Amino acid sequence: MTEAPLKSVVLATKNQGKIVELVRMLESSGLNVRVLGLADFPDMPEVEETGNTFIENALLKAREISAYTGLPALADDSGLCVDALNGDPGIFSARWAGTHGDDQANLKKVLRQLQELDQRSSAGRVDRAARFVSAVALVLPPDAANPSGVECVEEAALEGKIIDEPIGEHGFGYDPIFQPLGYESTTAQMTPELKDSISHRGQALRKMLPKLAQFI
Repeated sequence: MTEAPLKSVVLATKNQGKIVELVRMLESSGLNVRVLGLADFPDMPEVEETGNTFIENALLKAREISAYTGLPALADDSGLCVDALNGDPGIFSARWAGTHGDDQANLKKVLRQLQELDQRSSAGRVDRAARFVSAVALVLPPDAANPSGVECVEEAALEGKIIDEPIGEHGFGYDPIFQPLGYESTTAQMTPELKDSISHRGQALRKMLPKLAQFI
């Protein structure tokens, strides 16, 4: 019996931390797919994240990359939303300090903003409640089975709080200053397996996996 050809899916991100996480979660799901990254398409134009929500930006990236490559594209848009900062940095999380992808500068800016609010607060300290939010979008190009193509999106959140100083060497982004609700450690202190089991990105991807299995 001839084996079916291995299907490919493009992960629509250049963030190496996200790529490692998404590949790890896809592999653990048992889906038999070949995972490609944007490094496999060096001439792919940069996708402008002009949406106003995580869902809009995830769909923008997945649509453009699927159209360019002719392959199914899986895109994630995620970020940190801090209550005391009116939901910021939100969709601007990756470039909150001005330079896209400067994790240290981004988290230091969040800590500095919270400290400044503390100084102006009559209570002496503002609420540190926060959440990680992730939207995962899957877009497939038109084919015989789906003449109009396919678009799916799932969103999830991980509730927690911001701590005062970075702790932990794992993860990326704001992980060293984020402590999930019900845990004594930051997401940067967690093993990859534990983080995947509770993370916003892990939750959203697990919601997406049945659709990925159906269409891929």
